Order: sequence, then C-alpha cells, then structure tokens
Amino acid sequence: MTGLLPDPGLPGILNGSTPPGVYHLPPTDAPSHVMALAAEADWRGAWLRLDGVHDKAAFLDRCARDLDFPDWFGHNWDALADCLTDLSWWREAGKSRGCLLLAEDWGTFRKSAPADARTAEAVLADAVDFWAHDESPLTVLLA
Repeated sequence: MTGLLPDPGLPGILNGSTPPGVYHLPPTDAPSHVMALAAEADWRGAWLRLDGVHDKAAFLDRCARDLDFPDWFGHNWDALADCLTDLSWWREAGKSRGCLLLAEDWGTFRKSAPADARTAEAVLADAVDFWAHDESPLTVLLA
C-alpha cells in the first residue's frame, strides 16, 4: 500500500511527475525542509507530529490538533476519513497546486500500535485516492 518515495523524490510530487500517494520519506529529507519546499511550490502543507503517540486515541487527538480539524470531528476512523475527503475546512482561500500531509515519527507510532497504524494508513490511502484526479491532489509522506 505504501512505498518509498520514488525518484525524483519530493520535486516529482510537487511538479506532478510523481503520482499522488502515501510514501515513506527518506530519512535524509528533513521535515522542515520538505514543508518549506511544498510552500514554495504553492502546495498547502500540514505537519502531523506523532512524537509520544502510541494508540488510536492519541493519534486521532493529534490529528485534530495538528491538522486543525473542524469542531465536528468525531475522534474515530470514519470521522478521520470524512475530514480527509472533505478538506473544505483546510483549504485556504484560493487554490493551491496540491495538499501535502507530512506525518513525522510514523515509525514510532507504527511500532507502538501496529494495528492502529495499519488502519490509519488505509484511511490516508483512501483519502489520497479520493483526491488523486483533482486539480489539487493530496499526498501523504510518512517520516
């Protein structure tokens, strides 16, 4: 379901030559640099920091906080899917070339809660598929 970020790496995502997807970010790519490049390329970025997240409840709480989910977010997998396939709450006025969600410390979360991480990854992949053919696609990078 998830693969390594293919060559040419982040530039391929940002210029559209690499299709939207859920990719593992190479450890040599610093999250702050990734977000800066996304902003320069007119991509809307969100940084999901998963340090200290070891279960579903904490993951969903962190999503709500870091991604600035709307008040109606129900703190369950279905509500996460709803937020990620709506994005009207996230998109700023005007259009961006794409939306980039960077999930930092994914490996720690995956090791702490493998079943929850698999479910979260499936929800993320479904959201990416939902937006794949939109003029402003969603890509998720797991770091």
